[in-house]
Amino acid sequence: MEEKKFKTGDKDRKQDHIELAFDADMGNLGTDTRFRYEPMLAAHPKPDLDLSISFLGKKLGAPLWVSSMTGGTEMALKINQRLATSCAKFGLGMGLGSCRPLLDNHNRLKDFDVREIIGPELPLYANLGIAQVEKLLADGRIDDILKLIDTLRADGLIVHVNPLQEWLQPEGDRIQNPPIETIQHLLSKVVFPVIVKEVGQGMGWESLSALLSLPIEAIELAAHGGTNFSKLELLRSNSHHQEMYGSIAQIGHTVHQMVSWINQLTNEDGPHIKCRQIILSGGIKDFLDGYYCMEKMKLPSIYGQASAFLKYAKESQEALDEFISKQIAGLQLAHTYLKVK
Repeated sequence: MEEKKFKTGDKDRKQDHIELAFDADMGNLGTDTRFRYEPMLAAHPKPDLDLSISFLGKKLGAPLWVSSMTGGTEMALKINQRLATSCAKFGLGMGLGSCRPLLDNHNRLKDFDVREIIGPELPLYANLGIAQVEKLLADGRIDDILKLIDTLRADGLIVHVNPLQEWLQPEGDRIQNPPIETIQHLLSKVVFPVIVKEVGQGMGWESLSALLSLPIEAIELAAHGGTNFSKLELLRSNSHHQEMYGSIAQIGHTVHQMVSWINQLTNEDGPHIKCRQIILSGGIKDFLDGYYCMEKMKLPSIYGQASAFLKYAKESQEALDEFISKQIAGLQLAHTYLKVK
């Protein structure tokens, strides 16, 4: 449906009110009960309201993270360059999509090589799956991981843990060891920072507890509610496979569940918690979701998105920049007038 254009000016605004009054009726939509709205205590936020945060050892202009999404395709080149350009403009951090194609050759290096664009002052992380890390370690190819980080001039490595995705993927790898053991092995071999994330199911209490006890740089939740890569892979398989495994792809944990568990674990095992930074992602639809989860999380946190950034990055640089600008303005508004219950 074509978007209706409205004129500006007081006379036109009043006419718009008449035409839109019924559409604006909230009676049947309910109220967002997560917040207390406090309109009496502050003026409108200034555009330069400081949202900066120290995270991953660097200073971000706003608490947003470009979550890992895509790599190794012709479209990825343009998308990653646009994402890096916006990160540089707004001071955001970025996780690259799976860098697996670079392990064997550098034919696709240009798709990932965005350090010059994002600049040296912002966090940029390479990305490999747990199955690839496991095999590289087993084959004594730790130098290949070190070379990847060096080639991309990345600050560290994101390891995405995805046993369900690999199992459901028609050409998926088989993970031979518990991922927590592979992460421990990796940490014993490298000195660069490591972030661990799931890919759409999130993680339960025991997995979070095990990860929090390791000296990793951060956990990205990638909770159930965002892009579900297990379901995505299942959709690529035949109908019989979908019928057999469709139900398990629906299992997972929301970002709200995981925030609650991490807070409890932090309270109970405070001295044993070595990972103390969280990237909140998975089901974060907008700045209100991000603001709410960051306010609830007791550890330092930022929020990440993937599909939303991807949508606008595919459209144009201008569309992506406008999307980010509105998110930041929304966060400024939330910080000014909303108190989390």
